[in-house]
Amino acid sequence: MSGTAIIGLQWGDEAKGKVVDLLTDQNDVVVRYQGGANAGHTVVFGGEKYKLSLIPSGIFRPDVQSIIATGVVIDPKSLFDEIDSLTSRGILIAKNLMISDRAHLIFPWHKVEDAILDRSNGREAIGTTMRGIGPCYQDKVGRSLAIRVGDMYKSEFRNRVQHVATIKKQYIDRLICDLDKEIHLPEISTDFNIEQIIADYTGYADRMRQYVNDTTNYLLDAVDADKRVLFEGAQGSLLDIDHGTFPFVTSSNSSGTGICAGSGIPPQFIKKIIGVMKAYTTRVGGGPFPTELDNEIGDTIRKKGNEYGTVTKRPRRCGWFDAVAARYAARLSGVDSVGLMLLDVLSGHEILRICTSYNVNGREFNHFPSQTEDLRLAMPNYETLPGWEGDLTNIKNYNDLPSNAKYYIQRISELIGKKIEIISVGADREQTIFCR
Repeated sequence: MSGTAIIGLQWGDEAKGKVVDLLTDQNDVVVRYQGGANAGHTVVFGGEKYKLSLIPSGIFRPDVQSIIATGVVIDPKSLFDEIDSLTSRGILIAKNLMISDRAHLIFPWHKVEDAILDRSNGREAIGTTMRGIGPCYQDKVGRSLAIRVGDMYKSEFRNRVQHVATIKKQYIDRLICDLDKEIHLPEISTDFNIEQIIADYTGYADRMRQYVNDTTNYLLDAVDADKRVLFEGAQGSLLDIDHGTFPFVTSSNSSGTGICAGSGIPPQFIKKIIGVMKAYTTRVGGGPFPTELDNEIGDTIRKKGNEYGTVTKRPRRCGWFDAVAARYAARLSGVDSVGLMLLDVLSGHEILRICTSYNVNGREFNHFPSQTEDLRLAMPNYETLPGWEGDLTNIKNYNDLPSNAKYYIQRISELIGKKIEIISVGADREQTIFCR
């Protein structure tokens, strides 16, 4: 069995969806194993552009099993909005989608909590998508107030929702009362219509029933049967809850460390890990960003790269390539090779810069700091490289790239210590260069 994982090596939005799509037809199963509807993948298939959030990128191939595994948190409304959008465009979704009965459910109170807690950090806002992801994971770890997909099919589901909703209202009301004394909160309603919520989720359960299964058992059977499994990561390694730029992170293990926990597959079945990163760096939301270009160059990269969130449409912060951060993420996730995306966006710059180390309070750091406050103080030490002119989007062969573009690629490979196997020069799957 050849298990392959696709992991983002920056702060997310690295164009992982394209790489997953490129490799899907070489696999039998595609697994989304963490995160929620806060993630977004853009896939160009059949000349059409699709924006996915919860649905794995393998869904476009009916003969490939797409799985939303146990480590994902699911907002049923978002799920069916996505399914309905795909089916309206002719994408058939039936037995080729499977959803874990162990996955946790997002409820309206999670989104209310998200809106409140994001403002209670005491510093800058974390930058949550307000989709209830963090509070749902918080309840998952806390256990007492968590509700899973499989719970919707139990006789006590109504009583369970009533119990949790009552406790959540009391908790959130008290939270608002306490926080409003310190920070200004917008008017937030906690008048949850419990009967409507129960009716909505009962409807979701009926629609979801055809997809729900024990995905852990299915995947264990799949690897025992030597099926080829592709693991699709969401967000990026630098947003990992344990190993990223805490607290400006997501609420799951978005680095390679989360593959096994989120899917239920033991590590010996994962034979290859491909890290994905842009030829520059972007970040959405709060948190330190040493190479950020808050200037005309950053604006140019944003416009040319269409750097706006797939899910939220928020403009992404753009900056030079950070080799310190990328090397850390590559080591953390155990990548074997790298996909370098959006190289075409950098065409037309006279010079390019790569951050090779940080200066923190007069000390040079060659490694990524474990403390966010140290990263906030970090001043990038840059290596300057010559840029190139011309349109790269029609180039099919590595040798046909401009010499300065090849030098830029080689230098990044040297700095992060990994071979670059895939180079993307456009959004379409055909605009890809494979370096064998």
